[in-house]
Amino acid sequence: GMVHPSVRPAWPGARLCGPALTVQCPPRDNLMLHQAVTLAEPGDILVASADGFLMVGAWGEILTVAAQARGVGGLVIDGATRDTEAIAQRAFPVFSRGLAIGACTKERLGKLNEPLEFCGVRVRPGDVVVGDADGVVVISQEEAEKVCEAALARQQREKILMEQLLQGKTTLELLGLPKPKHDTEEERD
Repeated sequence: GMVHPSVRPAWPGARLCGPALTVQCPPRDNLMLHQAVTLAEPGDILVASADGFLMVGAWGEILTVAAQARGVGGLVIDGATRDTEAIAQRAFPVFSRGLAIGACTKERLGKLNEPLEFCGVRVRPGDVVVGDADGVVVISQEEAEKVCEAALARQQREKILMEQLLQGKTTLELLGLPKPKHDTEEERD
């Protein structure tokens, strides 16, 4: 479920987690984003495809304020955004492929709440979307509980591993990795 790493947070510290509300926008047009904000339930994460078009900012401060008023949990877009300083001041989590100051039209229809291909990942309405400084992942509804349990178990294992590293153990010891060979004078000749 890893989204292509070119989709990055618009501001440091942006984080999101919630169910996907999918949006397919024609390039250069953000009408469907306005419609999605109107339909969104509190906590929904808008997952929008603008087909990777980066020459206009499909999302800005006005849509941010509208989304916050509706309780939207964030936006992940395969496209560009704008007004990032204002969005950061409002602490609204936005992840996008790029930034552009160009404006969109609001005329063409797309699709709402239908499965879509998003930066290498199939996203269905209701799938769980998680994003932070390291990137964005999409987890199917059916796998969400199992993935969460595995992530918590891994986090606990890594905590123990780091404690052992601070006590002097090495990653080679703890992970069972092969030790480096020490060359002798004879082996080098």
